[in-house]
Amino acid sequence: MTTLWSIGEFATVTHLSIRTLRRYHESGLLEPRHVDPHSGYRYYTPDQIPTAQVIRRFRDLDMPVREVARLLATGDVDERSTIVTGHLARLEEQLATTGRAVAALRRLLAPEPPSIEVVHRREPARRVVGTSEEVDLDDVLDWYAHASADIESALTAAGAITTGPPGGLYDNALFTHGHGRATVFSPADRAVDAGRISMIELPARELALTVHRGEHDDIDLTYGALGAHLAEHALVVDGPVHETYLVGPRDTDDRAAWRTEIGWPVFTTAP
Repeated sequence: MTTLWSIGEFATVTHLSIRTLRRYHESGLLEPRHVDPHSGYRYYTPDQIPTAQVIRRFRDLDMPVREVARLLATGDVDERSTIVTGHLARLEEQLATTGRAVAALRRLLAPEPPSIEVVHRREPARRVVGTSEEVDLDDVLDWYAHASADIESALTAAGAITTGPPGGLYDNALFTHGHGRATVFSPADRAVDAGRISMIELPARELALTVHRGEHDDIDLTYGALGAHLAEHALVVDGPVHETYLVGPRDTDDRAAWRTEIGWPVFTTAP
């Protein structure tokens, strides 16, 4: 005769709470072996313990329920390996992101602000290949990745050659209100017009510029230092943020080698 355990007993032996077991039942991830049709009580059997343990281990590693369900449903070794490997890669990236955030926090708490070199440069008006759109700040990184890929594809299809590093313009409203216009572009040797990619006119500007070194997790510190410099020299921001990606992920996998020139159009308030 098969042993039936109540949901409380099964929770005790598997260390999965009653609430969690109910949720797994509702999602179809781990269904009880028997449900009393009159009382609705759930009952489990000892042979379900290994499945519960597998689920618990992967949920402890923050694997989404739908992926755990796929893992349990498939008998294909290669598919299982793909699911596990993909999740482990995400965990490693999360760990790396956390490490970078901790390093940035330590630098932020340092007694001395980051030292930067600021230069002023007059940028002439020019035409570039790019795209522009109103976006939310939370979506700007994904938007940038897709827009950059579209620009690269359009340049390749047109046989155009880039004549300088790519760049971006970001309205102040994007940061102050969480929504604003973002523009990404690449200078090229010919006009390109394909889908959302077209020619963009960049006006002449007087820019205060500095270079952020390394990955972008702590780029806000460089922005802060540049802002402090502008205030100290009675300079007022007069337009969108300018970024030029001198060296980026398309150039090297070495994040420490990334170089991003950032700056603002400015005018002076000094008498």
